[in-house]
Amino acid sequence: MTLEIDVIALFPQMLEGPLAASIPARIQEQGLASVRVHDLRRWGIGRHRSVDDYTYGGGAGMVLRPEPVAAALAELRRSDSLVVLLDAAGEVFRQETAERLANGSHLLFLCPRYEGVDERIRAMVDLELSIGDYVLTGGELPALVVIDAVMRLLPGAIDADSTAEESHAAGLLEYPQYTRPPSFEGREVPAVLVSGDHAAVRRWRLRESLRRTLERRPDLLEGRDLPVEQRRLLDEIGRGDERA
Repeated sequence: MTLEIDVIALFPQMLEGPLAASIPARIQEQGLASVRVHDLRRWGIGRHRSVDDYTYGGGAGMVLRPEPVAAALAELRRSDSLVVLLDAAGEVFRQETAERLANGSHLLFLCPRYEGVDERIRAMVDLELSIGDYVLTGGELPALVVIDAVMRLLPGAIDADSTAEESHAAGLLEYPQYTRPPSFEGREVPAVLVSGDHAAVRRWRLRESLRRTLERRPDLLEGRDLPVEQRRLLDEIGRGDERA
């Protein structure tokens, strides 16, 4: 099944280039996903295709009007659509959300601009997403982030092993990766990785994944009921035990 994606944006060119390159392009060529980008001004009001206006109550900046958005959604929305508004006040986008969206059949993204959207637009969408606690000039870049994260999870998009052990796939950050040369500026590839002992490699990777998560994102471990092996490895890390 092909995941169909429609994006409504004021600056379609910000999405078209990245989606036509590298893995996103290949995913579409393989028929795993189909992405169509629409200019919101197509549904704009009057001769100038206006889509925004000044905010009631005063203040700086312009706000997207509800009429063009409603018209766009009326044309593009389907019974199987999930309409997503990219907004700084939305739910923080996480890997589990990407996995849920990848199981859909039609995603419809709305990219705001300027000071955001008329509050009445929020009643027209199914989900509001933010890619982090900061503000961007518009929703086009967040839409690209979400689309990329979702498309790469589609069956056949990339090697399944690549997504199984990467950061956040199991609630942990990914373990360190090494390639040639074996020695670089006095830094050596860990001996266990070239030992040929697959069990030792697996254990090392899990321990280093836990170590990295503990050091960089301890919030990911808080309140979790960890398997026995992971608890033991965390104890080893706490004791400074470096056995493989």
